[in-house]
Parts: sequence; C-alpha cells; structure tokens
Amino acid sequence: MKKVRLGRTGLMVTQTAFGALPVQRIPVSEAAALLRYAFDQGVNFFDTARGYSDSEEKLGAALADVRSEVVIATKSFAKKEEQLLRDVEASLAKLKTDYIDILQFHNPGFIPKPGGADGLYDGIRKLQDQGVVRHIGITNHKGSLAEEAVESGLYATLQFPLSYLSSAADFALVDLCRQHDVGFIAMKALSGGLITDAAASFAYLRQYDNVVPIWGIQRRQELDEFLALEVDPPTLDHGMLQRIAADREDLSGSFCRGCGYCMPCPVDIPISMAARMSLLLQRAPYQQFLSEQWQENMQRILDCIDCGQCRRACPYELDTPQLLRDEYNRYWDFAEQHGVPRP
Repeated sequence: MKKVRLGRTGLMVTQTAFGALPVQRIPVSEAAALLRYAFDQGVNFFDTARGYSDSEEKLGAALADVRSEVVIATKSFAKKEEQLLRDVEASLAKLKTDYIDILQFHNPGFIPKPGGADGLYDGIRKLQDQGVVRHIGITNHKGSLAEEAVESGLYATLQFPLSYLSSAADFALVDLCRQHDVGFIAMKALSGGLITDAAASFAYLRQYDNVVPIWGIQRRQELDEFLALEVDPPTLDHGMLQRIAADREDLSGSFCRGCGYCMPCPVDIPISMAARMSLLLQRAPYQQFLSEQWQENMQRILDCIDCGQCRRACPYELDTPQLLRDEYNRYWDFAEQHGVPRP
C-alpha cells in the first residue's frame, strides 16, 4: 500500500487513510472488526475526534495492541487550555494509549497562537514537550483561516475539505502546504456523499503526493472499494475527466456540503441533510428519502424561526434558512412526481 510523508511530521502514512467519524454509527464489536480489518489490509493512518461520540473508544478497542504500528490523529473542540487538557486525558483513555500522534484543533474560528489569552497553543506545546502529543495540527473549513495557519509555521498538518469539486483557491492551499512542508489531510473527499464516483475521486486526489484523503468508512464493502483502488489505481483518463466535469457542472454554485457545523438546530431541523436534499434525491437511491420519517423531517423546515444561528455557523457563508426553504419546495415537487402527496 502506497505511503507518503505527511509533511514535516516525517510520519509515513498510507495515502488511503481511514476516517473514523462514521464508525460511531455502528456497534462497538462491528466497528472494532472493521477497523482491525483495515489495519490487517495495510492501512496505518486513522483519523478521529473527541467530538465523534464513541469513535475513539472503538479505535482503542481495535488497535491498542498494535499501537506502535499505526498513526492516530484526533481533535479537540476546546476553547480554553483547561478544556484541552481534559479532552486529551479523555482521548488517551478511550484510545488506550499514552500518546497522540497528531492532535488537531477542531475547526476553530481563529488560529490559536503562542501567548493567546485562551492558552490553547501554549497548552498543546506543554503536552508536546511531555511527549503526550507528538505533532500539532489544525482543521478548518475557511480558506482564509487555513492559509493563516499554514503560513504561521505553528502547525505540522492541516485538515481541510478537498475533492474534485473544490475551487482553485482550495487547491492553492495544497501548494501552500507543500511550500511550508505542512501535511495536507483531505476531509470530505466525496463531498459529503454528493460524489458517487469513488474511482474518479481517488484518481483525482492521487495526483497530489502531499495530500492524504481520509475516506469516511462505515461498512466493509466501502473499505474494500478503496482497497481495490489501491491495488489497481485507476487512470485519470479522458472519460473520467468528462465525468468529473459533468459533476462540477451539476454541483456548481452554492450548495450545502453537509459539514454539520450548523447543528444542532433549535427547532430540530436536520439541516445538514435537509439543506442538500434535492442533490441527494438525484445522486442516491431516492426511495429512502420519501419515507414517512423524512417527510416529517422536511416538514420541520416550516418551523424555522430564522434565528440566524445556522447562517452564522456556516463556514461556506451560505444563507441556510433560504436554502432550506428552497429545498422544501424542491423536495415536495419531487415527492409529488413520485406519488407522495404534499401535506
């Protein structure tokens, strides 16, 4: 399995990496078996977070006895040093380890720096000096903050959304990371499920030898698909480029990427799914979204109080309430065409 150097961490990681957010949705025994299978097949880089409910615990159950053979990245949402220290203590216990390879600040609204009143960067450096944290990373969804982090020289890795739908500015970040020897960890390489051509996504990102995609895996068949692509890498040929161009045209403009930072909604609208429902209806088996439960979920959009919380939280600066209203109408237009009456 191909390994690449993850920036100035010097860590050699498999370029097919395991994003462990989805394993929080499956039982511990099933998740542990899936994670161990990934390791047995050669995957050595696993990404999780304190905020992914029991994902860290499942990694610990699967990989504690081979800890020295894997690279584990986790994250903290902490806003103050005290919370950071508590998060790290919890992560170590859940992961069944005494060190974290890469500890990342989880999508902060600012770039933690030495001497800050929050104490975050000074706190993580103390942990690094103690050997508890080996490398310091950061994740973000805003290009300006990601650029600031890379240019600061304070971070060994950047985790940022990257797919063949990304803008030229996003790919310029890849070059910036190369210039500063910062490892680029690509999240949402399938754009939150909107990209359904895994081979095209794999081939497109494989052009960049400093990019490590973390594929979100929940089922063995998903993992097997990427393992097969690793064994027999697809060629980015004319046909594949045409499919990519078609996807870019279909998904151009402002659309919800499903990052979830708008959640939770005070009136329980499932925003990260509802705000891109028309795209999901086109690009996934639509029947699941016409169930009584999803009809009820989409009706909740009418309960929106326009508090602005989701709009303020959106890293892509979308007008989320208006997007939800538009998606409501598109949903029911589609439902009526498929025999489901509008309420």
